[in-house]
Amino acid sequence: MLDRKFILENLEAVRSNCANRGIDVDLDSFAELDGKRRSLQQEVDRLNQEANATAKSIKDAKDPDERQKLIDQGKQLRTQRAEAEEKLQQAKDELEALQSIIPNMSHPAAPIGASDADNAELERGATPLPSFDFKPLDHLEIGEKLDLIDMEAGSKVTGHGFYFLKNDAVLLDLALQNYALNILVKDGFAPVTTPDLARNEVMRGTGYVPRGAETQIYSIAETDLSLIATSEITLAGLQAGEILPQDQMPIKLCGISHCFRTEAGAHGRASRGLYRVHQFTKVEMFAFTMPDGSPEMHQRMLDLEKQIFDGLGIPYRVIENATGDLGAAAYRKYDLEAWMPGRGDGGEFGEITSTSNCTDYQARRLNIRYRGEDGKVAGFLHTLNGTAIAISRALIAILENYQQADGSVRVPEVLRPFLGKDVIGSTG
Repeated sequence: MLDRKFILENLEAVRSNCANRGIDVDLDSFAELDGKRRSLQQEVDRLNQEANATAKSIKDAKDPDERQKLIDQGKQLRTQRAEAEEKLQQAKDELEALQSIIPNMSHPAAPIGASDADNAELERGATPLPSFDFKPLDHLEIGEKLDLIDMEAGSKVTGHGFYFLKNDAVLLDLALQNYALNILVKDGFAPVTTPDLARNEVMRGTGYVPRGAETQIYSIAETDLSLIATSEITLAGLQAGEILPQDQMPIKLCGISHCFRTEAGAHGRASRGLYRVHQFTKVEMFAFTMPDGSPEMHQRMLDLEKQIFDGLGIPYRVIENATGDLGAAAYRKYDLEAWMPGRGDGGEFGEITSTSNCTDYQARRLNIRYRGEDGKVAGFLHTLNGTAIAISRALIAILENYQQADGSVRVPEVLRPFLGKDVIGSTG
């Protein structure tokens, strides 16, 4: 969350940022509540001082009547203090509830706009758009013909939006994970397999809403646990409540986990098949940095995403996300959108990765701080995240871009050592 003092000192800038992000927050109530909090804190402090002074006077009192009078006065002060403390805690709780829904500030380069329709294209990847001398199929048609994807069985066993990967699709899944991990480990990212569940307080700390009308999270009934939407959640929670030495920065992690999302309201041809599913596997980049190191780390994560998909030979474009498409936690966010020939009428770009600089927004909520060179606690760290590979969407891009006229699919060259073959399906 944003620092309370920063919000109050920059109220109009925060108000404008909320409007740009399409988030409705009553900032006037926030300022009024903070004034109430300060007034109640002064009242509690005054009553504490009087109670302490009275307690000292009781010890020094010689006259029994005077002593009893002071004891009665002390009881009254304690009652008043308890009432004031209760009101103070209520004001703090209301203030924190409002503070928690105020989004991070936005980078000046972020286009101002309400949705992903306002995102800005920055550049194209190294691979040009494919040219076919036949009508390309979408990934679901390819997957069914080659016995790679079974949506019907997934629906029967679990429900709509679940699926089975079969045969060479399973090998592609594992190959993509290994391919991405090899690149990230060489760059200094430590591999981590994380739990697929997290406590709701960790969910909220990273900016996800575990329950409520707007949630995209699956929660476990009668527990404080939810299924994670990304290992960003668990990797951020790894250091919750910790004070980390400055000389350990940056900490670079790559998390492997299943991801679960309700994808409420996602319908239409563009969302069919593997594009919007309730469960998928993802390799996620995550980093803790010093505040002045986060812009460089953000660019590095973007460069790694580009390296991964340039290496796969997938056409893509790099997108700067508009303010209304940043989510609550991100200060700045880039997406990679891959060309998907079977999407829409004649092909469309579809999101395959994102990388976000969340500055100290998550660290402040999770209380992740750093210790300066002088040994003193100096401030909150910055957190960043980026998709290395989201398997389901990477499979779409590969199957659709590498399909051939005879119905087979070429295997990207970098994945052939993992798969042990050059082509999936018959070429005869």
